[in-house]
Amino acid sequence: MHCALPYHLYHLLSVANSNNPQNLPLSRTQILSVMGFTAVILLLVAKLWEKFGSVQMLPLKFTTDAFVLGIAIAGGITIASSIVYRLWPAYRHSADYYLELILKPLLWPDLIWLGLLPGLSEELLFRGVMLSAFGLNWIALIVSSIAFGVAHFSGSGQWPYVVWATIVGLGLGYSAIATGNLLIPIVAHIITNCLSSSLWKAKIKFDFPSS
Repeated sequence: MHCALPYHLYHLLSVANSNNPQNLPLSRTQILSVMGFTAVILLLVAKLWEKFGSVQMLPLKFTTDAFVLGIAIAGGITIASSIVYRLWPAYRHSADYYLELILKPLLWPDLIWLGLLPGLSEELLFRGVMLSAFGLNWIALIVSSIAFGVAHFSGSGQWPYVVWATIVGLGLGYSAIATGNLLIPIVAHIITNCLSSSLWKAKIKFDFPSS
């Protein structure tokens, strides 16, 4: 399952965990605090790049069609991710390891923040600014998608998660270029995160089989 959580967040949480002398699980407060901090950093990078790089961010067009298309893309990503999760053991192991640290301590209402914070900050940076900076073409799409995937790298054993994040980035980036509307990938990203994290927590809570 894809739940877009950047390496910066994973790394900071890993550092927090390594400083824990009893190696206890990370707390809900730690995770939410670092998640908020990471979102602020990504937003700052996006705004500084936009200002000093003379980049015009993709516009946000609030239309019904944009919301509907964003929801549809999120549904497609979630279904595809669930299929990959079942058929690709390496990805399933990678995703479970990646999400175990983050999702287990969180309460169900916290998943809204898990959708909103990375969804907004990552889309503003990777699709809103980076796509525009590199020309809103296929090169820009590939570069921004690879950067998005690498941002989810957390160790050599986690490469399947990076591959899937890159593929998701291609889909989100293409939707932004094709429509010229940043709202569509933002909506898709937020809903994908919420759906994927909810499905993962439900699997753990109700002990649903992975395959």
